[in-house]
Amino acid sequence: MNKVLKKSLAAALAAALTVSIAGCGSEKTTEPSQSTASGNSAQTSAGDKVTLNMWHIQTTDPMPAIIEDSMKRFSEDNQNYKVVVTPMQNDAFKTKLQIAMSSNSTPDIFPHWTGGPMNQYVDSDKLADLTSYMNENDYKSRFMDAALSQVTYKDKLWAVPVENTSVAMMFYNKELFAKYNLQVPKTISELEKICDTLKSNGIIPFSLANKTQWTGSMWYCYLVDRYGGASAFTNAANRTGSFENEAFTQAGTKLQEWVKKDYFNKGFNGTDEDSGQSRTLLYSGKAAMTLMGSWFLSTVGGENKEFLEKVGSFSFPAVEGGKGDPNACLGTVGDNFYSVAKNSKDAAAAFKAITYLIDDTAAKKRIEAGRIPPIKGVTVSDSRLQEVLTAVEKAPTVQLWYDQYLSPELAQLHKDTSQALFGLEKTPEQVNKEMEALAAKQK
Repeated sequence: MNKVLKKSLAAALAAALTVSIAGCGSEKTTEPSQSTASGNSAQTSAGDKVTLNMWHIQTTDPMPAIIEDSMKRFSEDNQNYKVVVTPMQNDAFKTKLQIAMSSNSTPDIFPHWTGGPMNQYVDSDKLADLTSYMNENDYKSRFMDAALSQVTYKDKLWAVPVENTSVAMMFYNKELFAKYNLQVPKTISELEKICDTLKSNGIIPFSLANKTQWTGSMWYCYLVDRYGGASAFTNAANRTGSFENEAFTQAGTKLQEWVKKDYFNKGFNGTDEDSGQSRTLLYSGKAAMTLMGSWFLSTVGGENKEFLEKVGSFSFPAVEGGKGDPNACLGTVGDNFYSVAKNSKDAAAAFKAITYLIDDTAAKKRIEAGRIPPIKGVTVSDSRLQEVLTAVEKAPTVQLWYDQYLSPELAQLHKDTSQALFGLEKTPEQVNKEMEALAAKQK
């Protein structure tokens, strides 16, 4: 097994063993559709049907129902099979997947975010090669080219792009902007003026829940891009550059400047995104803006349709004098990518089940739910979704989330250190040195 993945699996197992029973019981997830069983497909005693187990992390309405409908249609069309669907929260899923892989009990079908972790799953022989299935009847031509590039490794295809074309954007309360005569900013200086106006009127400029760390990472990633351009990170990650590049220092310095100015809500490093604590501040009008993946629209639509009517969005502003293209995006063209476990007893059927998640029926439901399926020729009627689609179409680059692009160990260090930056616990220079040391060690 890949040395880095071995370390990640061991760490995940150790973390899981220290979680208290009370902590596990507090997790709010939708119940599995047929059973809580996990692991590989197996023959059932009732009618000799084959059971395929699928995990997913789409726990906000209406997504669980859309997935259930897809698997129901698959089972109706393929009556020798049934699919046991197990939803779970994002961060719990990551730990459980690592443990399942270490014990060879990976579910037949499961999502991930490609990048470094997917590559290591492949190197560790954990994923089924889907190339032949994707090539059959040219099925792969259904998907956006950028989505296919994210599931390609060693000239083979390892996953199906499914959930969403997701890029991080600034979402804001249009009513608050109108009330204080604020215009959508094009530059960081203009954004800071907006923040100062909001603060002077008792409004929190930015809502953030950073207990899970990936939320804060997005702010840091965009600032690195706007200061140093797309190559600053990719060169550092691919070892033709360094994490001690000036852009990382500038990004960390600006981030801490905003923290010191109280642009973020109090206690953000201890609040939880999965439970909606950042959105609550927006719904109540206490905060005006948030940086979030474009799934934000679907989430708000499921939680608070009245507030959705107030939502506007804009791309992360440019840094005056920075090297970054202001149209460049952070995100993914596919969001959750679904793979089949190498040890699945019926990889062909598992792949076929995945196709029902992104067929025309499911794609239509996803669009209605405020999502943009990663398929060619997709059209949307909602103006908010169109803003996201336009941003993707204009983007010269779509940088995959750092915590998905990097190896698991380096990704965790990135999340830990970016959270420390927000907490003013480490200087940008200290963070850069730690990241560079580990990256050089893994080379």
